[in-house]
Amino acid sequence: MTPPAPLHYRIAPSHPGAHLFEVSLTIPAPAPAGQRVALPAWIPGSYMIREFSRNIVRIAATSRGRPVALEKLDKHTWAAAPCDGPLVVTCEIYAWDLSVRAAHLDESHGFFNGTSVFLRALGHEDAPHEVEIVAPRGRAYAGWRVATALPRARGTAAHGFGLYRAAGYDELVDHPVEMGTFSLVGFRACGVAHEVAITGRHDCDLRRLAADLKKICEAQIRFFHGRRAGPAQVPFARYVFQVMAVGDGYGGLEHRASTALICSRNDLPHAGMAGMPEGYRSFLGLCSHEYFHTWNVKRIKPAAFAPYDLTRENYTRLLWAFEGFTSYYDDLFLKRAGLIDEAAYLGLLAKTVQGVLRGAGRLKQSVAESSFDAWTKYYRQDENAPNAIVSYYTKGSLVALCLDLLLRQRTGGARSLDDVMHLLWRDYGASFEQRGAGVPEDGLLRAAIAVAPAHRRALQRFFASAVDGTADLPLKPLLAAFGIDLQVRRGARPALGARTAAAPDGVRLTHVLDGGGAQAAGLSAGDVVIAVDGIKVGNGSLDGLLARRARGATVQVHAFRRDELIVRDVRLGTSETTVEVVPAPRQAAAAQRLRRAWLAA
Repeated sequence: MTPPAPLHYRIAPSHPGAHLFEVSLTIPAPAPAGQRVALPAWIPGSYMIREFSRNIVRIAATSRGRPVALEKLDKHTWAAAPCDGPLVVTCEIYAWDLSVRAAHLDESHGFFNGTSVFLRALGHEDAPHEVEIVAPRGRAYAGWRVATALPRARGTAAHGFGLYRAAGYDELVDHPVEMGTFSLVGFRACGVAHEVAITGRHDCDLRRLAADLKKICEAQIRFFHGRRAGPAQVPFARYVFQVMAVGDGYGGLEHRASTALICSRNDLPHAGMAGMPEGYRSFLGLCSHEYFHTWNVKRIKPAAFAPYDLTRENYTRLLWAFEGFTSYYDDLFLKRAGLIDEAAYLGLLAKTVQGVLRGAGRLKQSVAESSFDAWTKYYRQDENAPNAIVSYYTKGSLVALCLDLLLRQRTGGARSLDDVMHLLWRDYGASFEQRGAGVPEDGLLRAAIAVAPAHRRALQRFFASAVDGTADLPLKPLLAAFGIDLQVRRGARPALGARTAAAPDGVRLTHVLDGGGAQAAGLSAGDVVIAVDGIKVGNGSLDGLLARRARGATVQVHAFRRDELIVRDVRLGTSETTVEVVPAPRQAAAAQRLRRAWLAA
């Protein structure tokens, strides 16, 4: 049987100064009744409808050199009139989104995710796909090269423009492409080739970065595949970290054999840098997070994502496990890889606990509900978000922590969350390419019970409370069993009960918090405070003015709401909760053993 001819894409940075890619799709055998094509509405890993089709400037179709009529059926789908083929659909796409989610092009570099630029030929998604990546024209671009995990076709040089191949559309759009004059460094982790491509001006110590990433990657590979893991066990042949260094930025998006990252250039290590500054530690944590997704989300994934439907929302109540568990392991692997010590790890844990406890939304929305509502709430946060929602990332990571400690405590260290992850990998991740099976909505509870069946009822109670409920998590007693003291302190400074940001003529209230004096007095997010008790509020002076008052005192606040002056009497409360996580002064030997096994597993 003759294999089907591949669908052929051609993408060229046709006008970098105008931020335009020209993309064509050739379909050798279009549907006889008329071929339909569509651009995805969202990108996996970022759970929000983004309407990528809005960036299509022009679109047209031809067959054998003759125009073919295109009818737009909805916001992202077109139908071509019947033709014998081959059908060529060409579009011009505006690319000016400097993020990890979409596409960006100028004279300095080009970047794209396939979901932003590659039309999907409906009915042909499982056929072979190939893409010709074309260099921009002009001497100014002579030094440009390509960084991507897409497999190269024969004849295409490493990091060269040319032909790349994918087994189907899903694989094609799961390999972002960076092009430009990026810095490049490589290393091997458990025998597998890894690369880091950094775009943007920077002074990164590439050798230091590669050495630290190697430790993280090897720790995670061995976590899933054993101490003696090698290329035969790892689910990718090559991995690429694509980094965009900017003045101020932070974010990442996972893919099956790569990750797109954006960071502040000052967070990258520089030559002669000693220790582990906070910014660099944060960047390594981001890399650790996205790399862990290679297994947890890209292979072990919710049944709702198997396969993805890129035309609409894909609802699941499990993001607390897939994003939250990954958020738990990202910092933990910095410790297990030897990049930070126990004190630094506990400091990161304290910061996470503090962030969750400072949001009243945790008492109103469960992490299961937060997961389901990601499409409409988490990715569309407004000024009321701290009062209304909880993050399935941060609280999800604390649910993972509690489940890990609970399993270790109940089984005397014999079982842990690590065993749950290994079970999920065995039953779902390792066979995903063949079976395509995702984790059912009750799959996490079932996996935890399978790991520790003697503790079924305790696990059921924990899931009911921690996952489906809104009660605070039992962090203090669980950590105490590991010789760790969780100290939660109410804020000591007088405060309005609002979060603020500098404004040209005062201080803008960005969030007004539940139960605070500002809310009770009728102040709202967006109000600009210009005076307290008749004293002008300058940039950074609000805290100083309030520090001279007593908690419970009433102050007169002058503020502008839009262009109208308002005056409110505000009763001062206290600043937000602070959290410290430290080793307990007295520790039983059993607690010490449990802690060592947890942090050094």
